[in-house]
Amino acid sequence: MIYTPQNLQKLIEKHIDDAHYGDSPKELYDPIRYIMHLGGKRLRPMMTVLTYLLYKDDPKQIINQAVAVELFHNFSLVHDDIMDNAPLRRSKPTVHEKWNTNIAILSGDVMLVKVYEFLLKGLPEDKIRKVLEMFNQAAIKVCEGQQFDMNSIKNGRIT
Repeated sequence: MIYTPQNLQKLIEKHIDDAHYGDSPKELYDPIRYIMHLGGKRLRPMMTVLTYLLYKDDPKQIINQAVAVELFHNFSLVHDDIMDNAPLRRSKPTVHEKWNTNIAILSGDVMLVKVYEFLLKGLPEDKIRKVLEMFNQAAIKVCEGQQFDMNSIKNGRIT
């Protein structure tokens, strides 16, 4: 089958829409659904799927991992918005503005746990260790980048 960016985008969006993050307490899970449905370009999951398609044929085999990448990205945005005291994300109220900072932190934390659930879904056992090591290194780099950003603001290099 030939995959177009449009049908890959639909596959990604459908999997995000169908994902179950949790139900109760709703104050914990509603913010996750909210941030995940604010849209965005979905470049990270698309790049994950496209890279996979260089080697394999069925994007459904990597869709959980692609959603994990998007979930991680949105988790980092929830925490970044708190650190930056940002009122808006994609022209909508940020999670900490719509609910509150404590809820945003807890929902973000749950998002990170859910990242690992999606990352491991359907992953062959012999790949788990390597995937976790690589993902953890990438996650650390994201945190280091955020700290460099905060340092630059504090040092007056960025306003």
